Amino acid sequence: MQFLLVFIAGGLGSILRYSLSLIFKNQVSISLPLATLSANIISCIIFALVVWKFPMREAIPENIRTFVLIGFCGGLSTFSTFSFETFELIKRGDIMWAVTNIVLSIGLCLIPFFVLGHKD
Repeated sequence: MQFLLVFIAGGLGSILRYSLSLIFKNQVSISLPLATLSANIISCIIFALVVWKFPMREAIPENIRTFVLIGFCGGLSTFSTFSFETFELIKRGDIMWAVTNIVLSIGLCLIPFFVLGHKD
């Protein structure tokens, strides 16, 4: 059942992500990737609301949390999970691990683009 929830919600998040790319498609006046930035921000807001601000967050059924956090937010942007996990490291005082997570995540994820996208 959980896999089905993640599948459906992930699809919905992906549809929103694609819709954002269509909305910002003709925004050529700025070089910033606004669709990706918007998806990341929306996903992080939803994730934070569910985790910390939703009334009676402890009473949220696990399948709803799975649907929203893993499925929908995951389909929209995995940046919300990255941000949450990094924040949790900082909150615990594991600053070095937080910095390591940031550097490795960004650095290692950029390397394939530099290696594979390099034109001779």
